[in-house]
Amino acid sequence: MLKKIDVAPQTYRDAMARFAGAVHVVTTDGDAGRRGTTAIAACSVSDSPPTVLVCLNRENPRNEPFLLNGKFALNTLSAGQRPVADAFSGLHPLSMEERFARAEWDRIETGAPALVGALAVFDCEVVDVKDIATHRILFGRVKGIRVGEGDQPLIYFHRAYRELASKP
Repeated sequence: MLKKIDVAPQTYRDAMARFAGAVHVVTTDGDAGRRGTTAIAACSVSDSPPTVLVCLNRENPRNEPFLLNGKFALNTLSAGQRPVADAFSGLHPLSMEERFARAEWDRIETGAPALVGALAVFDCEVVDVKDIATHRILFGRVKGIRVGEGDQPLIYFHRAYRELASKP
């Protein structure tokens, strides 16, 4: 029989801070408006059909355009794109227009903003949504991909941005 253990939210956040992850900017545009946010919680679901997921805070009403537009681009950042991650993180008082003005954007298939120079862009149509606790999980069928040139990825670990060490 398993013993039930209550885990305090702060303890959980402290442990998750030791979980290294790639840094992404998730973007959308459409009738519900243009929005972008920095995210770490994203991953591949399947390669057939190509599907990714991203977790967004559903308690933030500004994230509603992702659901209402029904599309998003998952833009994987390189180490040199830290200013983009900072702009979309919400830590600085920037309007959405000011955030998008910090980088060059185009579109691939769905109309979601795709970051020019990103390590990879996964342009997605929302095919499923799950609300779990404080977050909304968007499952996106990949409709278009752009693979960038081989810069090092931007990583988030222990509450700070990091870069991978170069090979000796």
